[in-house]
Amino acid sequence: MYAAGGVLAVHTERGTSVVPANRVAWTPAGFTHQHRAHGDTDMRIVFLTPSLARFMPDGPAVFLASDLAREVVLALTGPGNYDDTTPGYSRSARTRLVRVLVEELREADEQPLHLPEPRDDRLRAVARMLSEDPADNATLAEFGKRIGAGARTLSRLFRGELGMTFYEWRTQLRLYHALVLLADGHDTTHTANACGWANPSSFIAAFSAVVGTTPGRYRTRTR
Repeated sequence: MYAAGGVLAVHTERGTSVVPANRVAWTPAGFTHQHRAHGDTDMRIVFLTPSLARFMPDGPAVFLASDLAREVVLALTGPGNYDDTTPGYSRSARTRLVRVLVEELREADEQPLHLPEPRDDRLRAVARMLSEDPADNATLAEFGKRIGAGARTLSRLFRGELGMTFYEWRTQLRLYHALVLLADGHDTTHTANACGWANPSSFIAAFSAVVGTTPGRYRTRTR
């Protein structure tokens, strides 16, 4: 899946993958998934045959979309594929294009825009509170007091179950909410405040480090 504009959130049993306009999401066969569009989203989908899918990861992944990968996806999903009045690609040409896409994705780095889904009830409680208010700056110990769990226990659960620290997970969640707000037209200052960053500068630095562009440029690109 590719968002030529806007933001996609793809949810599977393993968590939520955030797909802004410069990323491609891969979901293997057999994974029940849901997706939600945020903002004015132009969603494109390319299906792979089993013979090509075997070269892709076994689980859901998000890749940086190279210029070539983006153009191939747009070509494979353009008007020629559904409008009889528009010239389309032959079957052999489509097969070659899909092979190019797979090769591009195999060479691309997987991107850290995945928010793992907690299973433990205590982690779910923390996740629910932060999803409702991403700007909540409570420490892990403070969250623990709210739900009746120790900070050490929660810290161990975050590392063991989700493979990241609480602070890494909260940053991912905040970036997800930031992408949604930017896609909906909110400016950098509002987004930074709503997602818990102390100031726009720290938000811009965190956003750019993960997404690869500034919030302002990203907002312009998705509109």
